[in-house]
Amino acid sequence: MSNKNNTAEKISEAEKSFDRKRKTFGLFVGPLLAVIVMLIPIDGLNLEAHKLLAIMTLVAIWWITEPVAIAVTSLLGPTLAVVTGTVKVSAAFSAFASPMIFLFMGGFILAKAMMLHGLDKRFAYWLLSRPWVGSSPRRIFLAVGLATALCSGWVSNTATAAMMFPICLGLLESIKAMMAANGREINLSEYKYATGLMLMVAYSASIGGVLTPIGTPPNLIMMGFLSEMQNIHVSFFQWMIWGAIAMILYFIIASVVLLKLFPADMDKIDGAEKFISERLAELGEWTRAQKNTLFAFGVAVLLWVAPGILNVVLDSDSMILKMYNRLFPEAIAAMVGALLLFILPVNYSERKFTITWKEAASGIEWGTLVLFGGGLAMGGMMYKLGLSKWIGDLIVNNLGTDISQVTLVAVFSFLALVMSELTSNTATTNMVGPLAITIAVSAGLSPIPVAVGIALSASLGFMLPVSTPPNSIVYASGYVPITKMISSGAYIDFIGMVFVTIPLVIHLVTFIMSP
Repeated sequence: MSNKNNTAEKISEAEKSFDRKRKTFGLFVGPLLAVIVMLIPIDGLNLEAHKLLAIMTLVAIWWITEPVAIAVTSLLGPTLAVVTGTVKVSAAFSAFASPMIFLFMGGFILAKAMMLHGLDKRFAYWLLSRPWVGSSPRRIFLAVGLATALCSGWVSNTATAAMMFPICLGLLESIKAMMAANGREINLSEYKYATGLMLMVAYSASIGGVLTPIGTPPNLIMMGFLSEMQNIHVSFFQWMIWGAIAMILYFIIASVVLLKLFPADMDKIDGAEKFISERLAELGEWTRAQKNTLFAFGVAVLLWVAPGILNVVLDSDSMILKMYNRLFPEAIAAMVGALLLFILPVNYSERKFTITWKEAASGIEWGTLVLFGGGLAMGGMMYKLGLSKWIGDLIVNNLGTDISQVTLVAVFSFLALVMSELTSNTATTNMVGPLAITIAVSAGLSPIPVAVGIALSASLGFMLPVSTPPNSIVYASGYVPITKMISSGAYIDFIGMVFVTIPLVIHLVTFIMSP
């Protein structure tokens, strides 16, 4: 046990050392390269685009190496664009008022209310207490993953993993107690099933994020780029179709791989059903706050999916459908659901409502909103000043004009996957997204498949503890050796990329978006 702890400490120190070197490297090399780019004459670029290329060089390096917070870098880019005379201030910061920002904000507030009032735990324990789950370790394994994935589609993957983490610890303690009662002592840090269950939580939290536009930032970022750069609107309902299929397929792959690598060595977990039922009983009866939250959440979801339903029932040119889309776009639907939380009373005589602004503000990931706005701002400037077209034409001319949709999706999906293993998936999407969309347009291809491919691939960061917050959470348990995370993550990354991401986005997306 002590040797294992010493190994973990060495790995942790190695990671910290690498992190320090990475940040120091970026802090000095980023500005240096930006100056060099600015001093080198470049044919085909006007002065404004040339300055933006230098700024983008600095921003990209700092997004990857993180010498300062990613959100700070996201503000630095537009600020430098104004200070250097590249664009006017209104053009640099207009993206921070994008409707997508408010769609995210509404989603954050709804998620905060769900966590604040225990709606997420109630759902998780309810699912785990279903008769089909019982005390079977394999079914518990799948139920934990399913509960995590479904919650993560609406609540941040970090919060979902943090919620499921203690639930899994309790289940593992039940296994340990059962084994001890049968005369077998086990060390959970070396127990295969414990490793698999923890990885199931981490991977399912990331997999569930692809379900909805608000599930994870890359989804909304790519939707924003399509809207800002090509005036292509992808609805909440459309994304959910793609996301649901991708989530199911990713979940199946992860389940098969993890159950194969980390099988249970028992047929029944004595005490598991009792543990779950006791936790569910501790939640008590439904409170007024929980009912209000469920109602507000239901209203938002209904408003989000209604256009898709109306589009099936009515003609696409229907005045009712057009009126609905004008009055209740996705951002407004999110804000309606969120604002209801401030109006629905829990105790009106005491003027106590479902959520307070202080509580809501603590649940809004302001850094993510700033990063999202900064990414849209930089992408929009690259497009409007012709920088992304110049880069796109340069790549297309070197590769040839016969780039296929399959090649484009494969290359950028793989690039997004690799980068997301090493840095924030949000920063990855901000860097890769505008370039991929522009190259697709330059090659005469639809930008939608590659945009969706990047968003999905950026969520497949399964190999390292630093890849995603859920990975870090379960790694900290001590039950997940880093070698096991790398090996299992590599299997799921590769299989998911080759057999799900690339064929899915090419065929499904082009089919749905075709006239």
